[in-house]
Amino acid sequence: MKADIAVHEAEMNAPDFWSNAEHARLITKRVSDLQKEVSEWEGLLKDIEDIEILAGLGEGEREIERKLAELEAQFKKMEFATMFSGAYDGANAIVAFHAGQGGTEANDWTQMLMRMILRFSEGKGWDIQILDESRGEEVGYKSLTLRITGRYAYGYLKSEAGVHRLVRISPFDAEKMRHTTFALIEVLPELDDLDKEVVIKPDDLRIDTFMAGGHGGQSVNTTYSAVRVVHLPTKISVSCQNERSQQQNKETAMKILKAKLFQIRLQERQQEKSDLRGEYQSADWGNQIRSYVLQPYQLVKDHRTEYETSDTRGVLDGDLEGFMEAFLRNQLASRPKA
Repeated sequence: MKADIAVHEAEMNAPDFWSNAEHARLITKRVSDLQKEVSEWEGLLKDIEDIEILAGLGEGEREIERKLAELEAQFKKMEFATMFSGAYDGANAIVAFHAGQGGTEANDWTQMLMRMILRFSEGKGWDIQILDESRGEEVGYKSLTLRITGRYAYGYLKSEAGVHRLVRISPFDAEKMRHTTFALIEVLPELDDLDKEVVIKPDDLRIDTFMAGGHGGQSVNTTYSAVRVVHLPTKISVSCQNERSQQQNKETAMKILKAKLFQIRLQERQQEKSDLRGEYQSADWGNQIRSYVLQPYQLVKDHRTEYETSDTRGVLDGDLEGFMEAFLRNQLASRPKA
């Protein structure tokens, strides 16, 4: 981390550093995050040294035990970051939500999942930006795309990629019947520069503009600022409507498209399921990674790791670290030994 800080600080000292304001802001935030993390580890080491001194003097046994328990709890929390061993775990995340079949019920479940991810991200102090949204006719979302900016955002959130299954008494059913609903979460790392890795021919693109809706300024519903980019060879479609201008929307959509194409390239190289986003699956029976049962009992269970909890309210309010840690430990255990 100190080496990374030194590299970034050298870049920050360059005369033209602020010529690209967005890039400069990202680098400055990254350095701040790294410095905070280094400070936490150095503080932990200093506290350990202080305990060793007390122990050497043979005094303050109760104080040593109390402080040791605090440091063990602190270390367990900090140890989480040491499990981020993927090449892109430190990157920002692009998170997309897609409702499965089921109309209003599925759209509402998609909104509940979005809120769950937002609560977790807000707890980390990350920045959140809506890039694209398609609202349901009555409630919720048919689809929604977020950019989540923060250290290890992708490393944390990649565990959420896949189909999520909800079982509950539907609030939209007058007969109060139990319903099973599905929604899909996609998670991609936002990569800074893919221009060298992914070259897209202009002839391979279809770019559509349309009238933006949802969040935005006064003119958002009166100008054709929203952009949809379709990559014709792969049929991948990316939309962005919540940036300030059509050009910004196009740049953001192209960035997401390049990340998706880069991911496909990695899948082809490795000839195995990608651990970046996971295989795109239909939001339907049999494909779920996690089940949320609210009726007739309370249980959230991850089918990949068998981690489960009865605190359904806590999970839906963003308490996800137990699932994330189990996922990361499972990934580390399944990797071939060197």
